[in-house]
Amino acid sequence: MASQRKPVLVLAGLPGRAADGVERSARLLGAAPGTVVVRHDLSELHHGVVRRIVRHDGREQVTVLELAHGCVSCTLRADLLPYLCLLADRDSVRRIVLALDPAFEAEAVCQAIADVTVTGVVGRVDGPAGRSVRVDTVLTCVDARDWLADATGDETLSERGHATAEDERTVAQLAVGQVEFADALVVFDGDADLLDRERTAAVLARLAPRAPVAWVSGPPALGADDLAWLLRRVPADARRGAPFDPHAPLLAGGPPLEPDCGVALVEFATDRPFHPDRLHSAIDVLLDGVVSARGRVWLATQPDEVVWLESAGGGLRVGGAGKWLAAMASGELDEVDPERRALASLRWHEHFGDRHTSVVVLVADADPEEVRHALHGALVDEDELRQMRFAPERVALWADPFGDQHEEPCDSTRSTPVAGDGMTRNNER
Repeated sequence: MASQRKPVLVLAGLPGRAADGVERSARLLGAAPGTVVVRHDLSELHHGVVRRIVRHDGREQVTVLELAHGCVSCTLRADLLPYLCLLADRDSVRRIVLALDPAFEAEAVCQAIADVTVTGVVGRVDGPAGRSVRVDTVLTCVDARDWLADATGDETLSERGHATAEDERTVAQLAVGQVEFADALVVFDGDADLLDRERTAAVLARLAPRAPVAWVSGPPALGADDLAWLLRRVPADARRGAPFDPHAPLLAGGPPLEPDCGVALVEFATDRPFHPDRLHSAIDVLLDGVVSARGRVWLATQPDEVVWLESAGGGLRVGGAGKWLAAMASGELDEVDPERRALASLRWHEHFGDRHTSVVVLVADADPEEVRHALHGALVDEDELRQMRFAPERVALWADPFGDQHEEPCDSTRSTPVAGDGMTRNNER
């Protein structure tokens, strides 16, 4: 039963003032009776060393761990997940607060809690940590002075000195992912000028429309009452660590659709496929002045596959999100969520079934019309559409820059897991 599982509150934030806010929040929350705060310090991960820091009832314990294959995923599997299971079994523990090191990503942590099998815990049947704990709230701290610049940039974590050279994640990827996955936000706006504050507020309202926001001058000013106020306002339908569904509505939560301070959501939807080569040429429009883009793409050269596109700042990934319903066998269709099947039936095409493109782009400095124009220009024309119907063997010969699929060898760089076989990336820029 969910009520029997110990609640977990996950705290996340970028390096700097946001990370200071994570630490401040953890100390305030940890003062409640029965609350255990767990943090893994990954600053020496490149040496295979991780420090687990645990605070409970005013005491702090530091344990040095040595991981033979030091990476974020190894830390999750080898220590954090089993430790959560051990804490959940203690009667003295009422709540667990995970104060994430900036190298951890809340979505990946929550997915691991739900899906990764934990073995070897004495007295416990092997299975995911999610049998013992439940994610109650994901809270992200944001520094309004520079978050928007980070979310639209292309600098990597390693270039900032926050990760090893092998870690190719960008700061924007982390910044956007942390907010998008949050159930609640604490924004530090002290020393931020008015325009930065207003533009950041406009982006947050569109990126995490259901998340309540507490505006505080800085981490020292954050109080227990602020956190209590914020957590009470987390809506009942918040994600609370639930996995992302690439086939769900892209505008869930009802974000504002009108522009504000130059910030706007651009919706691009069509029942016509993209020409892969032209899409590849047009894709730079999503990497300049854009906070994020995500959506389902129909590529003419990959008629069976739902192609998933996502960007954060100056980085973009394209991967797989399973098959179109029209390409599935009857046995596969039986496993599909009924809501997806119902929505597909409303737009079913006699020749192409449920195939379509639906992309939402959150722009901060880009021209929405230029984005729409560039994407529209990458669609197939009438002659190419006829080839798809009557000469698919010719279409199969078209150049496809997105066609060489591969999987990353380590999940430690994953920011947005895609339902299905895992995220397969066939292009990364």
